[in-house]
Amino acid sequence: MLWRLTDEQQLYAETLQNWLDKVAGSTQVREWMDSGDPGVFEGRYVTDGLSGVGVGEELGGQGGGLVELALTAEALGGSAAPSGAWLATVLAIPALAKRPDEVALAVGGATVTSCFPAEVAPDQVPILRADSAGRITGSVRRVLAADRAVHLLVLAQSDDTPQLRLVQASDDRVAISSHQLLDRSRSVADVRMNSVPSEAVEIDVREFLDGAAARGAVLIAADSLGAAERMLNLSRDYSLERKQFGVPIGSFQAVKHALAQMVVAVEAARSVVYFAAASVEGGTDEHLLHAAAAKAQVTAEAVRTADSALTVHGAVGYTWEHDLHLFYKRARLNEQLFGAPQAWNERIARGLGLF
Repeated sequence: MLWRLTDEQQLYAETLQNWLDKVAGSTQVREWMDSGDPGVFEGRYVTDGLSGVGVGEELGGQGGGLVELALTAEALGGSAAPSGAWLATVLAIPALAKRPDEVALAVGGATVTSCFPAEVAPDQVPILRADSAGRITGSVRRVLAADRAVHLLVLAQSDDTPQLRLVQASDDRVAISSHQLLDRSRSVADVRMNSVPSEAVEIDVREFLDGAAARGAVLIAADSLGAAERMLNLSRDYSLERKQFGVPIGSFQAVKHALAQMVVAVEAARSVVYFAAASVEGGTDEHLLHAAAAKAQVTAEAVRTADSALTVHGAVGYTWEHDLHLFYKRARLNEQLFGAPQAWNERIARGLGLF
């Protein structure tokens, strides 16, 4: 596949980054983390007209697809901006293609969260129980952005056929218990439902789950790419400022090697992420393998980049006052979000017939 960013995509990436530089600097990000309420950022993201990017015009969005969403994820990761509600919603929107009112609400900032455990891929989620009237009972632990949800997209069945069903998160029979993560730019919560009314969503369940797994893998990898590049830049700047024996530590061969390895990792990750995004968007024969490779390789490499960045910074990198920890924690969560690299490598092995 011969592919590159279009002029429009490059312009969007630059515009979004300029917006984030103004709206989501580290001071603002820290304030949102301390308050535990990213609503200010989420509201601004909607009112400034960014929430429809990557959502088809036929669904009420501004157009674009997975490549534009990957550009968004990369920029959000590179700013450590709150993105759990955004990610959960863009992954759920394809299930609502035949429900334009719900899509319009989602584009307008009403978070739609797929009620799936955050530590496994969307195509491996548990199935809850629904009675003959569609009332759902059961619980799911550690659901991404469930505490931000307006709608919950639930996988349930009352007979032998699983269905996606839509639940109002505000229903009194829905209990949502938040958990604080080490990376406070995202959130998870346990969801418990006790005979909660729901509406069936007309969609091929397997096709949606497979698509959500592939799209989620690409977007988390793109987020890790953004975080890794930010840690590279922080390390480069620090290596030129910090002096030992009267010279910048960036002049030491060991530091040069560490930075060079980080550059290689970031540029390789960029190629993998956007090739996978284009492949999944285009529905190529091997798009599931490409998505799996992006999730496994890029998130693992971002953690290694984080460790190298911490080594370059030394003791100051461990302090709360330095921004490095924001991206270090971001990369660590991305590695495990929707499945660890080992699980995605096993998918690749199975897809290649090695098992």
